[in-house]
Amino acid sequence: MAQLDSRIPPGPLADKWRTHKANIRLVNPANKRKYEVIVVGAGLAGSSAAATLAELGYKVKCFVYHDSPRRAHSIAAQGGINAAKNYQNDGDSVYRLFYDTIKGGDYRAREANVHRLAEVSVNIIDQCVAQGVPFAREYGGLLANRSFGGAQVSRTFYARGQTGQQLLLGAYSALMRMVGNGGVQLFPNSEMLDLVIVDGQAKGIVVRNLITGEISRHAADAVILATGGYGNVFNLSTYARQSNATAIWRAYKRGACFANPCYTQIHPTCIPVTGDYQSKLTLMSESLRNDGRIWVPKKAEDRLKDPNTIPESDRDYYLERIYPSFGNLAPRDIASRAAKRVCDEGRGVGESGLGVYLDFSDAIKRLGEAGVAERYGNLFDIYHEITNENAYKVPMRIYPAVHYTMGGLWVDYNLMSNIPGLFVLGEANFSDHGANRLGASALMQGLADGYFVIPYTIGDYLATQKPGSRPSADAAEFKAAEQNVVGMTTRLLGINGKEPVSYFHKRLGKIMWEGCGMARTEASLKKALQEIPKLREEFWANVRVPGSEKTLNQSLEQAGRVADFLELGELMCLDALTREESCGGHFREEHQYPDGECKRDDEKFGHVAAWEFQGEGKAPLRNVEPLNYEFVKMSVRNYK
Repeated sequence: MAQLDSRIPPGPLADKWRTHKANIRLVNPANKRKYEVIVVGAGLAGSSAAATLAELGYKVKCFVYHDSPRRAHSIAAQGGINAAKNYQNDGDSVYRLFYDTIKGGDYRAREANVHRLAEVSVNIIDQCVAQGVPFAREYGGLLANRSFGGAQVSRTFYARGQTGQQLLLGAYSALMRMVGNGGVQLFPNSEMLDLVIVDGQAKGIVVRNLITGEISRHAADAVILATGGYGNVFNLSTYARQSNATAIWRAYKRGACFANPCYTQIHPTCIPVTGDYQSKLTLMSESLRNDGRIWVPKKAEDRLKDPNTIPESDRDYYLERIYPSFGNLAPRDIASRAAKRVCDEGRGVGESGLGVYLDFSDAIKRLGEAGVAERYGNLFDIYHEITNENAYKVPMRIYPAVHYTMGGLWVDYNLMSNIPGLFVLGEANFSDHGANRLGASALMQGLADGYFVIPYTIGDYLATQKPGSRPSADAAEFKAAEQNVVGMTTRLLGINGKEPVSYFHKRLGKIMWEGCGMARTEASLKKALQEIPKLREEFWANVRVPGSEKTLNQSLEQAGRVADFLELGELMCLDALTREESCGGHFREEHQYPDGECKRDDEKFGHVAAWEFQGEGKAPLRNVEPLNYEFVKMSVRNYK
């Protein structure tokens, strides 16, 4: 059984991070040059971590499967980044951001980690402004803010509808500066396929060059995974098509615990599915809910009418009706389930009936079309490009879709997994968002972890490692890991079945969405747990992976990733079945209040479930880390 020591510092909540930094072990500047650190991933968390660690003097190797870090999925974050600056003088504070995040996560995150995130948020904005990130500004030149779901203040900083891209360019510039200085060695087109454990500690990785097919071994004193989330297990999601779980899943199979895998976020404002031919879904930023109003017809017979012909008296602005305090800015899980309910009632719009309106007519009357375009123009352009509809004239149609995963590898307060020397940052870990992430907090966490947390905490581990003691990449453990990768590659290429990888991925996605999607039941989860092993068996018997391992082979890449999804999906369903409560994005229909809200069971499930791999064909072990709330009282969320 894994030892889950959260290593939360003692003392008052507001003092924990400051006290921890004051007492943490240090590595002196001369010794930093003797340590090598591997960073896997080069999105916001990975790029910021690699750049900052190199700036401190560590030797860093950064691996990314893209041809450039600029293609990392972080660019897809549109709406903004939260920070408790209180520039609007509307009552915001570090504590309020902390409380909103804890409450938004339905009291299923660690207090100490979330408070640190809120503290560090104020530094992120200064860092990014210094890098030249072009945040929106008010007429007088001050940084502008807008609101996001789950908050009653305006704390979200933004760069029109492309905040993630601009933040990534800032982190990328810092990274490439250190590449130019020789502090970071960058390995593009390189996918991590295994983690190497030596004497119980993470000491390296095995990677495949996606262009040449070459498999190589790399040793280090510590390994950092910053590889994002696993939402593509559902096939259709707002993730980039190549986003995958392979790095964290291979680490799980080497002993890293996987925490709360069933916590997946459904985003309420996505362009609805139109057909089986789609490869991904498109997000419409949550920022649109600042000025857009969400509604459906009151009468089911009006759902196919031209929305502009439906009078106000026949419209149901259901979020404003049910949640008057927060209105259209209710948290994502709540807004998504509300959309599902009105569609289940037969009032969903569009041909499929799976859609609701996001209407900007009031905002256009108030701001003018030019004013709305100034705030959201590129988002309206994306919508027009995909739907051929002009959202300035006709309301957008939106529907919930998979967008983010709150689960991930278990980490302690230092962001180190239960495997010493393996650190996990950003969406790849579980630590900050509980059962539901608030909007504009993903960018905040990625940059907090990379710029302001890991540069302190990794030294606490490295100080226990003798400089120059890292093993050789020719050690037996590295060779065995390489053989494991070669063996799996050979097996995939040798099946020579009849169906392409996409055939199995689509079927898995359908099973996951129906069994473990926006709503789950005991019956749906048990059914999924019967179907996934059969699909996995069929995959290994009948998948067709053409080509060779010695060259660019995207079918081979996808086969490895889908093979991992077929295992991860089963763990997600098992976790969801075992957690007999509803909380945040994990909604068990058997556990709800009469008004349809989540019914938690704090006595039985007020904890983190961290699953531990026990070997092929064996049931995983469920470890528990209790969530001890010292400063906040667990209560029923109320956004009404």
